[in-house]
Amino acid sequence: MKTKNKEANSYSIGEVAKILDVSVQTLRLYEERGLILIQKTEGNQRFYTEEDIDRIRCIRKAINEEKISMAGIQRIFSLIPCWQIVGCSVEHRSKCPSFKGHTSPCWSYDHQKNPCAKTDCRLCEVYKMSSDCGKIKNTIASIGTHN
Repeated sequence: MKTKNKEANSYSIGEVAKILDVSVQTLRLYEERGLILIQKTEGNQRFYTEEDIDRIRCIRKAINEEKISMAGIQRIFSLIPCWQIVGCSVEHRSKCPSFKGHTSPCWSYDHQKNPCAKTDCRLCEVYKMSSDCGKIKNTIASIGTHN
């Protein structure tokens, strides 16, 4: 995602690496694996918001304290019932790779010909709520009660 200017209160990849005591390569790996979506300037420089930093903290906690691998985190993110959150029709669900799959979060798919095709995933409620570890658990737990 490209934007013309950095947002106020945004950080460079180097600043975030220092804040979180991780390497720049680790942050790029999280992006590559679809765990985070990072904004970029027209000059292709990454910049991170406070929400991005919160998301990375959640990921780091899962890896370091809960001993969950990146593949495990991808699976957990894939279990978020995005179709319920955004209100997809049965027809759209039947064609949606996120609904049919269970290995990657919905924001990592190339959505075509469905309601998410025109949505900026960074602004989607599904992506935004998944930066809060507690909300992820509660949302997944509620799947059975809303079907």
